[in-house]
Amino acid sequence: MTVGAGLPIVLAGPILRHVTANNVSVWLATSRHCDVRFEFFPEAQPDLNQTYETGDQDWQVLKAGESLYYHLVDIELGTSLPIDVLISYRLSVKPTGEAGTAWQDHTVWAPDLCYPGRDLPCFKVPDRITSLFHGSCRKPHARTPDGLAGADVVLRQALGPEGETTAGSPALPSLLVMSGDQVYADDVAGPMLQAISLLVEKLGLPDEPLDGVEPGLPASGNELRNVGNLLYHRDTLLPRVYKNKTVFDVLFGGTEKPVFTTQHARNHLVTLGEMLAMYLLVWSPASWQGMPELKAPEGLEAKDAEMYAEETVTLKDFRTDLPACRRVMAHLPTAMIFDDHDITDDWNLSLAWEQAAYSHPLSRRVIGNALVAYALNQAWGNRARTIGPDILPPVKAALADPGSEAHETAITTLLEYEEWDYQWQTSPPLIVLDTRTRRWRSERNAHNPSGLLDWEAATDLQTHLKGKDAVLLVSAAPIFGVKLIETVQKMFTLAGKPLTVDAEYWMAHSGTASAILNVFGHRGTPQHFVILSGDVHYSFVYDVELRQTAPSLSGATDDGPKIWQICSSGIKNKWPDKLIKILDRGNRWAFSPRSPLNWFTKRRGMRVIPRKPVGTPHGRRILNASGIGLVELDATGAPVDIHQVLPDGSLVSFERREAEARDD
Repeated sequence: MTVGAGLPIVLAGPILRHVTANNVSVWLATSRHCDVRFEFFPEAQPDLNQTYETGDQDWQVLKAGESLYYHLVDIELGTSLPIDVLISYRLSVKPTGEAGTAWQDHTVWAPDLCYPGRDLPCFKVPDRITSLFHGSCRKPHARTPDGLAGADVVLRQALGPEGETTAGSPALPSLLVMSGDQVYADDVAGPMLQAISLLVEKLGLPDEPLDGVEPGLPASGNELRNVGNLLYHRDTLLPRVYKNKTVFDVLFGGTEKPVFTTQHARNHLVTLGEMLAMYLLVWSPASWQGMPELKAPEGLEAKDAEMYAEETVTLKDFRTDLPACRRVMAHLPTAMIFDDHDITDDWNLSLAWEQAAYSHPLSRRVIGNALVAYALNQAWGNRARTIGPDILPPVKAALADPGSEAHETAITTLLEYEEWDYQWQTSPPLIVLDTRTRRWRSERNAHNPSGLLDWEAATDLQTHLKGKDAVLLVSAAPIFGVKLIETVQKMFTLAGKPLTVDAEYWMAHSGTASAILNVFGHRGTPQHFVILSGDVHYSFVYDVELRQTAPSLSGATDDGPKIWQICSSGIKNKWPDKLIKILDRGNRWAFSPRSPLNWFTKRRGMRVIPRKPVGTPHGRRILNASGIGLVELDATGAPVDIHQVLPDGSLVSFERREAEARDD
């Protein structure tokens, strides 16, 4: 295969990232080192048109291979952009140093980037957040449509032809918040793994030697790609440790559960090149261009061959929706944070997990590679000017020489990094929590789940909240979850099997539970908390009230904060329908208002009121459908309407408030 042959100049993007009136960040990946031009056209205000090119400002370009370059176009604007006005933009590229080469805009490399009737993509700088999309868990081979396709339908309705307002059309959301599992490094379909391997070769990504592999097994990325019989059997790379268990068993032994299967975990991505190629294939249709027809290798076991055939069908549908996915992220400022599958299943779930993962050179490399890929593809755009100087120098060194000492140094730097969380000074402010790396480890039992935030992180959160009237708080896992499911998770933890059920929820660790509940009860806390979560592969909405409120400094008792727990999951994933029906019904029976079980929970000082999804049968509180959340906010930052947008663009709304409260 010829490196770079047939690749479009732009491989992925543009993805609109952090946007203010004075600063715009846009991420993209190209197949050649390119100069970039960015032109702004505020609609009906031609005197504010602005143009910026490479060389005007210090825009970073990182080379990852012969035909892969990453750009974060971070523009400091000379003239502030207008607020709440549609701003069209043109992003053009041309190969660096080629005199006489013309600029190429989206009409060349992404002709489907614009909505009907519009010649350019566009965005708004909002005065305040009036509505937003949010979701998590986008697994390419899940047997359900892509929720980003539903978001695309809403944007198509909101953005009528240029200069026109479509009657009855929805407003353009202010943000897209992706709260985890944007990719699945640990859960890869067979044909997707083949496509990743082909793309690694086509991009000319450097080979990577693998440490800790037993003799006779592939010892580099190139060898790994050329061994066909490892499809669905990558666990054989890892050596035996104790009691005849492999490191794979210790780390991923909990993957045999309703949504994930052991076979998928055994296609875990390994090399840095594989991680980088995966992002291109799940975010853009461009890298699929020229991809040969994928076929199952000879010699697959019958069950693996059957799975391969099913995955081929689901991936075909996934690819069909990729232009819509790309279009949505080109029009909305997009905030991202990792959860476990962005790196690996059950990432840092317990101290025992960490000890097993980081003590073996290969598993440490796998986790580190995923974190390097996350840093490039997601974290960089969250806060380019502060995170960039911290992580880009070691990442750049790792890209230049995978498997080297510099690569290991980069992994160490990222594993020790404690500033993945961030804030956007929107109105209300967006506060995004890192619930994966700053964990409160159990002191009693190394196998018990770690707390999702340690004491220092919880204290930092309290400091960030001080003086704010309302916040949008992003927590990958729901802070207030479905109690019956959490009870099942606790039972498995007591039995010594926390990995079997992903027993990582806020109330699993007494220290973290106490810290986060104290945050809500603090007298200086915001009066409006909107908690945006995902992770669980179903959707629900809770109104949360404090039973007792703390007196203010004057001695008066206030009403306490208003808290809304809004969970939208997954964008492309869901539970088996029969199982979630049983759990939903069991939760309503076990934790009814009169149930004494309520008084044995850590949240007994709060009252949780579930909202029913409209149109669901038998009083269900849980919505089991892929899609993306749509939250509409009033001027105080309180939710007015809460919906789940299904992949076809239709809405399932949650009732505004249920009359009968449920104690929690």
